[in-house]
Amino acid sequence: ARVRALAQMVALDIAPLNNLKVRKYLPKEFGISDAGVKKWIQHWIADGFTAIEAVLSSGDTGQFCHGDTPTMADCCLIPQVFNAKRFECDLSPYPQILKVVEACREHPAFLAASPENQPDSLL
Repeated sequence: ARVRALAQMVALDIAPLNNLKVRKYLPKEFGISDAGVKKWIQHWIADGFTAIEAVLSSGDTGQFCHGDTPTMADCCLIPQVFNAKRFECDLSPYPQILKVVEACREHPAFLAASPENQPDSLL
């Protein structure tokens, strides 16, 4: 249940508000500037990461989001951290998230899946 809750915090609370469809809609329908869109993204990532950090700080967090084996929660979190860095979000308030990121960076599956290792990446 904890793994599903963490995964859903990313997949249902953060990601939908920051996906490309929303990022295109904000300027088109509301005239929001690129700086405004960036501020929108930073706000919703901070809001979600604050909640995730609280869960990670109060439970069975090990090397990964839940214990010492990667779970779906990690698979959801890592791409959102990539997105946060892309939009210059301050990650310093989230030491537990950063700890999980470091563990994932060393895991072969996460290394193989990272955007820089994908031939079709838009990096």
